[in-house]
Amino acid sequence: MIVVVIGAQWGDEGKGKVVDLLSDRFDIVVRYQGGHNAGHSVHVGGKSFVLRLLPSGIIHEDKICVLGNGMVIDPKAFFEEIEQLEQQGISITSERLKVSSRAHLIMPYHRALDHTSEERLGNEKIGTTLRGIGPAYEDKAGRRGIRVADALWPEVLRRKIERNLEEANRIIVLFGREPLRSNEIFDEVSPLIERMRPFVCETADFLAKAKKEGKRILLEGAQATLLDVDHGTYPYVTSSNPTAGGACVGAGIPPHYITGVLGIVRTYATRVGEGPFPTEMLGEEEHIAHLIRQRGNEYGSVTRRPRRCGWFDAVATRYAANLNGFDSIALTKLDVLDELDEIKVCVGYELNGKRIDHFPASVHELRSVKPIYESLRGWRTSTLGIKRFEDLPKEARDYIEFISTSIGVNVGVISTGPEREQTIIVKDSVVEEWLNHLKTLETAFL
Repeated sequence: MIVVVIGAQWGDEGKGKVVDLLSDRFDIVVRYQGGHNAGHSVHVGGKSFVLRLLPSGIIHEDKICVLGNGMVIDPKAFFEEIEQLEQQGISITSERLKVSSRAHLIMPYHRALDHTSEERLGNEKIGTTLRGIGPAYEDKAGRRGIRVADALWPEVLRRKIERNLEEANRIIVLFGREPLRSNEIFDEVSPLIERMRPFVCETADFLAKAKKEGKRILLEGAQATLLDVDHGTYPYVTSSNPTAGGACVGAGIPPHYITGVLGIVRTYATRVGEGPFPTEMLGEEEHIAHLIRQRGNEYGSVTRRPRRCGWFDAVATRYAANLNGFDSIALTKLDVLDELDEIKVCVGYELNGKRIDHFPASVHELRSVKPIYESLRGWRTSTLGIKRFEDLPKEARDYIEFISTSIGVNVGVISTGPEREQTIIVKDSVVEEWLNHLKTLETAFL
């Protein structure tokens, strides 16, 4: 069984918790795209783990985790994260963490270029985390990137750094920064690559063999659908493909191997950085945004930037469901809405005086649309930690069913708090079917 877990909105939906929850039933967890700006947060037994590069399955000591070929990896950030997790009691060895030899590397000049790019764009800046992820993907597409496999050869690494830095320094100097030196970059990066060597393998081959052996694989995306470089709110997007199609390419797995796709959907919407956000709470609703931000801890796990908050957007989420082919959704942060008297859901857009029910490609149109809302009653009582659907307040159940109907996908998981056990697995859902099947497989193997 191979299941893909994908965020359905603009990221920060709670993928980390859901992947951690499901990882218990899988053998291998794979990150297939993105870099170290993901910032998945996992809360287990009173401990909080912030994961930037490594899959959430790394918290489980008996799971193998893979960084796929679709990722861009900063060697320094890679080892900083390993050391941080080891300080928290998580043992990480090359036996349980694999790095694709075909993944691309983020170099120091990529970080410098990220800064200059944002400065150049001025008022039209993207709002990146300035970690060099976009420029690394630019080099990958321009066929001048440095892959892990190439960097393992010191003379090749040195030559590629010298070649790429010549061009990068032209831009860096143009924006008033000091040029970087190739020998200093090589001296910084080369020891880290050598240290990474034991973790490196042909991950596509590793996963193909695992599939033949009946291993259960969970594919984890970073960011989310509406930040996809092809299908998101371009140009305010990430530089890779978090969508289900990207999972196959970024992990090296044939499409027909995928058993199912689980979309992670928050009960409201947030966005970090710039870009259109039709349902953003502004003006008279800013106090609601502040309440949600405080209750939901809506601050970047990596950057601590406050997230922009808005009402649930059924148009955008339905678009994500269709793109990815969600078999089920995991609905997160229900408890954050516990104090609201009224909850709005965007069920359509008005553009130039006419109603539209599709998600426009044009950023100009997205900034011009007016959301059409339906209002539902809040429940004004705590749902924190509830573990059975029938124990939820009627208004909360109505809200969940309204969301499910609005986007055309059944809800299989409901998160009622940050801890692993604060979760409802909906009876007779696709997710319960998956978990029961995995339990049967587990019994058969034992």
